[in-house]
Amino acid sequence: MHRERSGAAMLDLSPPPPRSIGLQAEREVFERILGAIAERRLPPGTKLTEESLVEIFGVTRARVRKVLLLLSQRGLVALEPNRGAFVAQPGRAESVALFHARRVIESETASLLAGLPQPERVQALARLDAHLEEEAAARRAEQPGAVIRLSGEFHRLVAELAGNPVLAAIIEDLVWRTALALATHATRDDTDCSPAEHPAIVEAFRAGDGPLAVHLMTHHLDHIVSSLGE
Repeated sequence: MHRERSGAAMLDLSPPPPRSIGLQAEREVFERILGAIAERRLPPGTKLTEESLVEIFGVTRARVRKVLLLLSQRGLVALEPNRGAFVAQPGRAESVALFHARRVIESETASLLAGLPQPERVQALARLDAHLEEEAAARRAEQPGAVIRLSGEFHRLVAELAGNPVLAAIIEDLVWRTALALATHATRDDTDCSPAEHPAIVEAFRAGDGPLAVHLMTHHLDHIVSSLGE
């Protein structure tokens, strides 16, 4: 059942971004809504009214509709005839399937990254170390929304650095869809990534130990998916 709440108050867009035109405006709206979903400021089932989004972003209704359609094509928004747009609520079976897909693909991206030639791996590790510091800073600042978003972005970054852009694009969508799955079905509060697990995975990359990196990544994903319960 959908929660009939409006998403406008949860977008937290002050001060408003500068006015944009064309595709840039659509990308800006897309990114701000995606960010609010990723940080759980827009929980599953939240209604996204065109009128509110037009007012918030200062763009046309046609552009808002294009953004909502794009979000729906990526599985993040449900468009329902005569009812409107809602933040998606994945069913439990779909949620399990999404995590299974992540487990398969992220086993490969972890192996690829650990096996990069030394110069490329050093560059990748520098970016991962910087990202881990962002995660740690968000935890120290007690910013749970940012922690959740950054935890997801860690997995997207690993896929990007592994060197296969197709897998990276797939993982990006899966990360945000599994975030919605957790927000919908999680039976415990520790649904973001453990503060110790990402650093351990990075250390396996640093050592160039592919089997260990794969083991830690799959164990990490199994830990997250266990919060879905039975």
